[in-house]
Amino acid sequence: MTSHKAVTLGLAGTGRIGTSHAETLKNFPNVANVIVADADPDRARTTATKLGLEFAPDLDTLFAADLDGLIITTATDSHPELITRAVDAGIPVFCEKPVAANIEGTLAVLEHLQNTTVPVQIGFQRRFDAGYQAARTAITSGSLGWLHTLRATTLDPTPPPPAYIPHSGGIFRDCGVHDFDIIRWVTGREITEVYATGTNQGDQVFTESGDVDTAAILLHLDNDTLATVSLTRYNGAGYDVRLEALGSKGNAIVGLDDRAPLTSVEPDYPASPYPAYPGFMDRFRNAYTEELDAFISVINGNLENPCSPADALEAFYVAEACELSRRQGRPVAVDEVRR
Repeated sequence: MTSHKAVTLGLAGTGRIGTSHAETLKNFPNVANVIVADADPDRARTTATKLGLEFAPDLDTLFAADLDGLIITTATDSHPELITRAVDAGIPVFCEKPVAANIEGTLAVLEHLQNTTVPVQIGFQRRFDAGYQAARTAITSGSLGWLHTLRATTLDPTPPPPAYIPHSGGIFRDCGVHDFDIIRWVTGREITEVYATGTNQGDQVFTESGDVDTAAILLHLDNDTLATVSLTRYNGAGYDVRLEALGSKGNAIVGLDDRAPLTSVEPDYPASPYPAYPGFMDRFRNAYTEELDAFISVINGNLENPCSPADALEAFYVAEACELSRRQGRPVAVDEVRR
């Protein structure tokens, strides 16, 4: 950890990811205090009591505290208001993706941020995973030669609760957006065109919500590299998030370890003795820790913002193009959905 000043942080939202962040932050030597709040005060109080943190009964009380930074893990529709309120108060922000529920809301936040130098870091934790960082180095150093193919997977073992699906934004915005961001980040290239399709073989809530439970995407990058992205909510073998970067001289594979939920049927190939990752919290535990530490460095002026709202907007544009492609059954240029 590189930052030095001990900071006081507010945390808005004490659901699963918010509680996990609070637990991580309380053990940081450069965090003096964490104050938690939630739309459900009882849930925030329970989290504060369990973790030995300070409790704020509402957001007004949280904002009235002398905060050095605010971490936002609330419901998506509250993100724009909390981001702009914090920035207007001079409080640096870390916000879990997305910036807003749609492109119009995201653009409104970005327009608001043009008038401030207060940093807003968006939570795309894969940028802080050691494997993805190594792949980025291999790609940008030229050691793989020219990159001809990328293959990305985000395969969830079980779907979210049915009540979440109608409000998720769909599989491309909710799930695939992580792959779109990391492909941009590891390659340093822009995604120019998409072709996406999807199916439903699981719970009818996906069909009823106009969503799909499984999707396949072909991406065209601006240097003629091709990328495929596979998404599903029903990967029974376990949580499978990988990236294969294949070049003219070599390759780099992210997520290929003893806990990857892959089963070889080759004769005499030994099965892994370790259990598959059950979900994103286990797979990216270290990345979440590094991401939060980076935010403290941003607060203290020791690090440039590693993931800006503008980055989040670019990934959102790709997700929007994928949804349009799926619905219309045709390739879609990302520029078609730009505002």
